[in-house]
Amino acid sequence: MTRTRNKKPAVEPGLVPAPGNLLDWRDGSHFDRWEDRPCALCDQPTPMRSHAGEPVHKSCAEAWIAANPTEARLGRFASDAQAGRRRGDDHA
Repeated sequence: MTRTRNKKPAVEPGLVPAPGNLLDWRDGSHFDRWEDRPCALCDQPTPMRSHAGEPVHKSCAEAWIAANPTEARLGRFASDAQAGRRRGDDHA
């Protein structure tokens, strides 16, 4: 008999930050601890993943948003949705 583990639901993408602002990727699903893959933007290895699973450095994604503000509105890279966030929980 095999047990299936309760998988955590995928993180919903939130808002696309304004050019020059930072992405909020706090959820652990953005980090692949098992495999580094080439960044889609700079081809250097990265453990980071976008919401769609695309390997990309967070800084590369932020630079891409700043360089391509019109395309960025389509949501290729977005911050995490902050549905249940409280005001005083910013301890990072």
